Amino acid sequence: MKTMIGQLEDSYPSDFDLYLFHEGTLYESYKMLGAHILTSSGIEGVRFAVWAPHAKKVSVVGNFNNWDGTDHFMERIDNSGIWVLFIPGLKEGDLYKYEIHSPGNKQFLKADPYAFYSEKRPDTASIVHGLNSFDWADSKWLSDRKKGNVYQKPMSIYEVHPGTWRQTAMSEFYTYRELADSLVEYVVDNGFTHIELMAIMEHPFDKSWGYQVTGYYSVNSRFGSPNDFKYLVNLCHQKGIGVILDWVPAHFCKDSHGLSCFDGTPLYEPIEFDRANRPIWGTFNFDFTKPEVISFLISNVMYWMDVYHIDGVRVDAVSSMIYLNHDNPLPVKLKNQYGGEENLEAIRFLQKLNEVIFDKYPNALMMAEEATDRPLITSPTDIGGLGFNYKWNMGWSNDILRYMQLETSDRPSHHNLLTFSFHYAFSENFVLPFSHDDVVHGKKSLLNKMPGDYWQKFANLRLLLGYFMTHPGKKLLFMGGEFGQFIEWKDDEQLDWFLLEYESHTKLALYFRTLQQFYREHSSLWRQDHVQDGFEWIDPNNRSQSILTFMRKGKRKGDYCIVVCNFSEQTHYQHKIGVPSLGKYMEVFNSDDLTFGGSGQINQEPLHVKKEPYHNQRYSMNITVPPLGVSIFMKQTKKRAGRVNE
Repeated sequence: MKTMIGQLEDSYPSDFDLYLFHEGTLYESYKMLGAHILTSSGIEGVRFAVWAPHAKKVSVVGNFNNWDGTDHFMERIDNSGIWVLFIPGLKEGDLYKYEIHSPGNKQFLKADPYAFYSEKRPDTASIVHGLNSFDWADSKWLSDRKKGNVYQKPMSIYEVHPGTWRQTAMSEFYTYRELADSLVEYVVDNGFTHIELMAIMEHPFDKSWGYQVTGYYSVNSRFGSPNDFKYLVNLCHQKGIGVILDWVPAHFCKDSHGLSCFDGTPLYEPIEFDRANRPIWGTFNFDFTKPEVISFLISNVMYWMDVYHIDGVRVDAVSSMIYLNHDNPLPVKLKNQYGGEENLEAIRFLQKLNEVIFDKYPNALMMAEEATDRPLITSPTDIGGLGFNYKWNMGWSNDILRYMQLETSDRPSHHNLLTFSFHYAFSENFVLPFSHDDVVHGKKSLLNKMPGDYWQKFANLRLLLGYFMTHPGKKLLFMGGEFGQFIEWKDDEQLDWFLLEYESHTKLALYFRTLQQFYREHSSLWRQDHVQDGFEWIDPNNRSQSILTFMRKGKRKGDYCIVVCNFSEQTHYQHKIGVPSLGKYMEVFNSDDLTFGGSGQINQEPLHVKKEPYHNQRYSMNITVPPLGVSIFMKQTKKRAGRVNE
């Protein structure tokens, strides 16, 4: 390779890295492409590298050359389509873009697809940023993360949009660093195990919530710098909280400075417009047939885990990736080479993604937002699965929210909405989501979905949250649900924290914290979330009274609890249920406790078991069932002698 002014031989990517990139197996391609601060042959500067195979010319422009494209032309490395330039004297914080000359002799500016930092919108330049300028203090978390079994641990995820969780008195965004202390303390106090963060990758439009990305490697500059974000992650880990990111590999936005027609031709998107275009979202799909796109996307997840210590990703819109016509209303249906509607290349990409990530990070959380009944989403790839370790159970959330909005008089005729999820609850490793999508666009907040008068709305929400926490599967709750946000999510304003000045909301917040504590302290509610042995029906068929009774079981003998959910507003006295063993049972949790805003229909005294078989159990006992309430019972032992809130 010839040396040009400002370029040095030892600043070039290696031939082996180039080979892997074009093979689709360079899983740390962020180390080769983008802007890297380095010292080459004793000279300090920045090496730029960009993939633009169809460009006729590429130059680096920025605040260091008055954005003049004639000063710093890049050199193409043979036939690789990679353009490289080392510019001496540049430093962290310098602004830049690529000036690209297309095959049709058009000239335009593009942000760096591998930029590690970007200007705050509406400005769109990339910013030179070093990756290693942060002193991490989360080594214990990273070490502990390698141990244990993620499936047999409690998991309760708080989904957060940083821009609208809290805002300043002037309705402006807090930075990641400013948010960190209050947000992490709040998450810990409320008993969550993880935060799932929306809108962390750079995007031009606030109201896209981060789902139309321009900078996949760039921390969202609305909320501060990359080091500010590292501070937030570091603090989470120090406080025992995992961090999950929303990740959007299905599609990207069409803004002119982004990935669309990057070198003057369709590059990151398919060449055929119908396969590229996603009209319902106004975006372009990624082209999973191109190995370089595979390197770009797999490296992106690796980057967030390597550089930012992220614990996992929730992969958005998986159904739209694996089915050519899902959420894609085209006049003519798209077909694959065999005449089917599966996107075979996208399926292979997701399988390879999960294989690669789990090879390096065995306890990573790879969660699929997949909305169909396709099987094997969380099964190993060697048996045809997609290889995720979790799937959002959107069927469950749709059914239960539809049911809960019914008037109580209508619920008996829709009892199947309560019980249907148990037919498939162990077919995948499920997360039960009450996400932002459930409380926006006219769908109402969780609290306001509930029918009845003011008291009944809160009782119904306590019931819903209790059922949610006792149903098999890990948990995810969007911010605000924990204290009864009444208005649906306003994606440009902070949550209505003033509601905590009102007793009903304060008591609901106490209820949720207590419920979370109970969940984490009782392994029967999470140890066997994903196997049939962790669940047993006592009575699924009480349609007339809208009551469900079931057991959740841990691994140890005798580690079980009995859950009774009453979806009617009637109190039932001397209600008979089957139990598996003799002795005394005690009510350890009741959502109708006065402390939580309930009516006080609790089982205060130990309950005596009768030698009368019932509900396919050898024994039975009589209980008080609270209205619109959840009661949990456990065998009385010397260690277990009181109610959870006593």
